[in-house]
Amino acid sequence: MPMSENTPKTAEIRLKVPFHDLDPAQIVWHGNYLRYFDMARFTLFKEAGVDLYDYFTGKRYAFPVIKTSTKHIAPLKYGDEFICRVTVLEARIKISLGFEIMLAESGLVCTRGMGDQVAVKMPEMELQLEIPFEIRKALGFG
Repeated sequence: MPMSENTPKTAEIRLKVPFHDLDPAQIVWHGNYLRYFDMARFTLFKEAGVDLYDYFTGKRYAFPVIKTSTKHIAPLKYGDEFICRVTVLEARIKISLGFEIMLAESGLVCTRGMGDQVAVKMPEMELQLEIPFEIRKALGFG
């Protein structure tokens, strides 16, 4: 297979920690990291040419997140500028994504994470045993 068609996709977003994302210890509340991951995930799909909403309304497929994990290494604080990078690790049976959050200025890795999604045919809510071909291809697993 040609390398260009089988190169896993990556995407990055650059954000700045707002005050409302902090917990009482004045660091980013742990649940917000999943939101940052989600923002990067949707950027990845958009850059790959996949509109999940249109795919749902047109082809009746949903792609629910079935598993997540997060490893906190160093806290993000108010005003920190950071980059959240997402990389597609697998997109055949399920979509597996790897995430990394790092400070924009120093590159210090603050958080790493993983997330898995599956394809579900709607409205039957029938689990599919593979990711639809056009999405696999768009994510670099064609």
